[in-house]
Amino acid sequence: MEQNDQRYLIQQNKISDGDTKPPVFAKVMRSKDGVFEGVSFIKSKEKASVLTITEANQAIEWAAKKKPNAHEYTTKIICLGQ
Repeated sequence: MEQNDQRYLIQQNKISDGDTKPPVFAKVMRSKDGVFEGVSFIKSKEKASVLTITEANQAIEWAAKKKPNAHEYTTKIICLGQ
């Protein structure tokens, strides 16, 4: 059985905005060696980082720990084509 290597984006919506504002997407920051350093959230879906499921989970965990307002957002992993 082949393992599908699907790619994902991380999408966030501010809970208090409801559906009135567009979501933001994760841009992963890496060192020159490719080591994960953190996440920032941007409006441009085209510039967002395309991740594997493992990288996406790592980014969500980092954001939940390091971003002080993380509890104000709903975060989900979406498939690249969504």
